Amino acid sequence: MDSLGIGALARKAGVRIDTVRYYERSGLLAPKSRLPSGYRRYGLGELARLRFIRRAQGLGFSLREIRELLALSRGRDVARVKRTAQAKLADVEARIAALQRVREGLATLIAACPGHGDAADCPILQALGGEGPGASQLPHSPEPGAER
Repeated sequence: MDSLGIGALARKAGVRIDTVRYYERSGLLAPKSRLPSGYRRYGLGELARLRFIRRAQGLGFSLREIRELLALSRGRDVARVKRTAQAKLADVEARIAALQRVREGLATLIAACPGHGDAADCPILQALGGEGPGASQLPHSPEPGAER
């Protein structure tokens, strides 16, 4: 394989062409070269990088974190790579715990709701409105713009 066009690269990596362009704009991927016509050309290194990005995203890493991992992979600082992965695992575990609290709250409200009658008497609506016994147990969403 000498080089790939953007369509062939996208197909081999299992992504859309727009995804490749987005990663380029984000500074995560660059074409190996460009033809005189301006068309992008990619090699095996870019294909491997694109697959790395997609796998890292699948594990929940943000583009900023992926950029850091890619930089670390060039420096071979395995200890920092491990710390980054450990931090991501801690974040995932915290989100799982939060989702479990959401699940428990919803299950409690659903169990308390008869599924008929007046909306004013619905324990789910009362809890969401800040009234009723289940209101204090509901998780709160973060303020808009707040970091996770």
